[in-house]
Amino acid sequence: MPIQRLSTPEAIAKVAAEPDLVHLDVRSVPEFEAGHAPNAYNIPLMHMGPAGMVPNPEFAAEVQAHFGKDTPIMVSCKAGGRSARAAAVLEGLGYTRLLDQVGGWSGGNGDGGWVAGGGPAVTTTLPGHDHASLKR
Repeated sequence: MPIQRLSTPEAIAKVAAEPDLVHLDVRSVPEFEAGHAPNAYNIPLMHMGPAGMVPNPEFAAEVQAHFGKDTPIMVSCKAGGRSARAAAVLEGLGYTRLLDQVGGWSGGNGDGGWVAGGGPAVTTTLPGHDHASLKR
């Protein structure tokens, strides 16, 4: 099944309506810690480095270690670019139930984003949802 692209209002509604949906936030740890959706998991596609963003070489392995290929996963990021790339990586690994929130946390791709769209936001993370718990 191809990756389904969701607007922010669609993404907010989907998260509220489907408790089994995994919300995978692929932003860096500092971005995630500054604010995220309440039930989101954080596995960064890229890490903040001294010279800017650098790829997380363990991204695919970390996702595979925690989520099966038939798990419904909605991927999000800051503005939609990293989530699209992450969803494509997961699709290449055989994940079949992928959603991509096109506007991200802050807005992009002509979409206002999670915050502007009224999505719930927290700075505390559920146990086991932070990258330190999920990394290999």
